[in-house]
Parts: sequence; C-alpha cells; structure tokens
Amino acid sequence: MKTRLFALVCAVLFAAGCESAPQPSEDAAPVQSAALDAPARPVADAFGDYWYQGLAELTSYDLQQARYGEIHDGNAMLIYVTEPFSKSKQVKLDDYEAAGDDATTVLKLNATKHFNTGIYPYSIMTSVFAPVERQQFPHVLKVTTSVQEWCGHAFAQLNRTRRGYQVQQLSYFESDGDIDKALNGVVLEDEIWTTIRLNPDDLPTGTIELLPGTQYLRLRHAEWEPHTATATLEADGEGHRAYTLAYPDLGRTLTIRFNAAFPHEIEGWEESYRSGFGPNAPTLTTTATRKARTQQPYWQQNGTDDEPLRQELLGLAH
Repeated sequence: MKTRLFALVCAVLFAAGCESAPQPSEDAAPVQSAALDAPARPVADAFGDYWYQGLAELTSYDLQQARYGEIHDGNAMLIYVTEPFSKSKQVKLDDYEAAGDDATTVLKLNATKHFNTGIYPYSIMTSVFAPVERQQFPHVLKVTTSVQEWCGHAFAQLNRTRRGYQVQQLSYFESDGDIDKALNGVVLEDEIWTTIRLNPDDLPTGTIELLPGTQYLRLRHAEWEPHTATATLEADGEGHRAYTLAYPDLGRTLTIRFNAAFPHEIEGWEESYRSGFGPNAPTLTTTATRKARTQQPYWQQNGTDDEPLRQELLGLAH
C-alpha cells in the first residue's frame, strides 16, 4: 500500500484545521498494554483507495439518548477522516513534509450527539486520533471530549505517553473538578471506534481492563479509573458483526454493530446503564440507528449554498 504517498496527498488536502494544544507528559511513542498482547495488524490493502481521496465519511443517526431517567430524541454523527498528525505535539500538522519523522497519518473520528432534556439542550463531541501505522502505534495518540449544556460544560483530553495516558479535565462541576493525572497501562474504550474501521480483527475479546468511554464518564461524573469488561465479537446476520462490552460492576453494556466487509461502516449502537438519580434509577438503553451516509470534503462546504447537503444528511430534505 502506498501509505507514504497517500499521507502526503492527505496532508495537502487537509492543510486547514485546528487543534487544542496538548501537554503530554512524556514522548508519545506507545507501548503494548496487557489488555492487547497481540501485535496490531496492518490496515487493509484497500484502505488508501477509500480513505485517501480527499473526502470524509459522514454518517448520521437517529438518537434515543438516556438521560435523567428518561429517553430523549436527538441526532448523532460519526465523522471519519484521515489527516497528518504530529507524534510529539499531538496536533494536526500544517506542513507534513516539514515535520519529517515527527509526522504520521491518523484516522480521526469526530463523534457528536445533540439532544434536548426538557427546556435545555446537550451538545457532546468526542475526537479520537488513531495512527494508521498500527504496527508502530497500536493505540490512539489522543482523545478529547466536551459536554455542553445550560448548567455548564466540561472538557477532557487524554494524551498518549510511554506509560499510558495523561488525562486533563476542566469542569464547571465540583464533583468533577479540575484534574491532571496519569493513567498508566490503560486501554481506552474510545479506541474501539477507530479499531473497528482500521482492522476489526484487532478488537480485544474475553476479560479485559478498559477505561470506559469518555462521554459515559462525563455524563455519569465518574472517576477516571479502568474497569473490568467482558468483550465479545460475533456475526450479526446479513454481513454485519457486533462488538459488545459488558461491565458487570458498572451495570453497563455497549454494543456496536458494523459491516463485516471493508470499510467496516458502523450501522448503529446500543448502550445500557442506570440513568437518573437514587437507588431506584431505571436501567435505560440509548440507541443510535443509521439514517444517511455520504463522503464529502465538508471543510470546504461552509456556504449557504451548501445547507441542502446538511438537510439531506440529517434526513430533513423534502
């Protein structure tokens, strides 16, 4: 696969963009975690033909989101795109060639949710940066998550270090507080969403230790601690596969359904856990069901004439 050539093309196509400045505590080169003992497999030969064409993959989903003991209507988006990335600074590069050995190519996921709870809205976004060179960098280099709603907002960033991840959190809420701590030897649940797209055969199965998804941790105001999960990967009929994580101590289950064939598009997911407050809080299930999918250079489509493209993606076009 012409990885270097494709990466250079990608760098030109995605020259515009922005990233928050990270502060990784150590060099970004990752080490294998005990939860993923086997070496990461390379991506498919067809990877460049799909991902290095100057287009992002945009998929919209009908969202039924559990919050405050009820289910709320909303929408979700998964936006996957490749771009040049600095291994040391852990930001998108402006000049791939000038960066030299510091440059790598990542598959970036921007995962968004929008839903209303009564009078006020929630806006949530997670970004995951996963190197395409999986045999050199088997784990994601960076994850960021922000949660905004009318009470306040919170932001978290995890940067890869030699020992694991450095997590920084800034939050309006006292129970969250401002945090800067090391998470040594931890594997991230958020990594699952890019591993599926890069090579689903690398998904860990059996009993594993994972840091639960950052969106879940922030909505639950939970501690930044790994938990034991049972992971399974099964055929799901009609060319689909299903990856399930069950956390017994959290009473939480996450199932992601995706196409078995490359490029392994995600068709939907379900996430169940107790929602609300107090001992009688019910266990509810958040669901996301695919509506529409397209490939677009969305960063160029920012004019009023482009608004019909959004309406079509969200299933609102007449």
